[in-house]
Amino acid sequence: MRLLLTSAGISNPTIQDALVDLLGRPIAESNALCIPTAGYGSSYGPAGPWRFLRAADLGWKSVGVLELTALPGIDQDRWVRWVREADVLLVNGGDTLYLGHWMRESGLAGLLPSLHETVYVGFSAGSLVLTPRVGRAFVDRESPTGDDRTLGMVGFSVFPHLDHPDLPEHTMAAAERWAAEIAGPAYAIDDDTAIKVTDGTVEVVSEGRWRRFTPAS
Repeated sequence: MRLLLTSAGISNPTIQDALVDLLGRPIAESNALCIPTAGYGSSYGPAGPWRFLRAADLGWKSVGVLELTALPGIDQDRWVRWVREADVLLVNGGDTLYLGHWMRESGLAGLLPSLHETVYVGFSAGSLVLTPRVGRAFVDRESPTGDDRTLGMVGFSVFPHLDHPDLPEHTMAAAERWAAEIAGPAYAIDDDTAIKVTDGTVEVVSEGRWRRFTPAS
């Protein structure tokens, strides 16, 4: 897959240009599939998924919604076809470990590596879920495994919403402490920054503030 991992979605022209580059076609010619699941695991209430769907409306050719908790009751061939027909998956923020559980339980996690032409856009938890681990700061509930491990589809972790005015605990000093706990490659990114991953190549696209952490630092 081609990945665009963000804090807050397509928040500025630089990130939107990166999305169009990954798609290889205009947004107006692309089909999107929105996955709101993580929002239902968070404390923000039912308005969260609705805000995500509104933010995801960029003028797509078509937009669908795929709720992972519903998939065990749907014929697999049916929903897999929906996923394969999408040009881009837009994955909501919220509770990362809840999202990771349902990505595994539904079968979507196993399908993702085969989607070579699909673009995956993560919003906050939708980005964190692809990393190896999230750190204790981003564990909202006890996971089934009892730790902070996630899907590990990329080789770095992400500290999102750096310097966000509504999240005073998301400072660079906090990110440094978090990175020391992670003890692996990691990035702190604000809401105007995204991490673009293409064929294993990692590129930061930003109109804001970000920092890369390595174990040696």
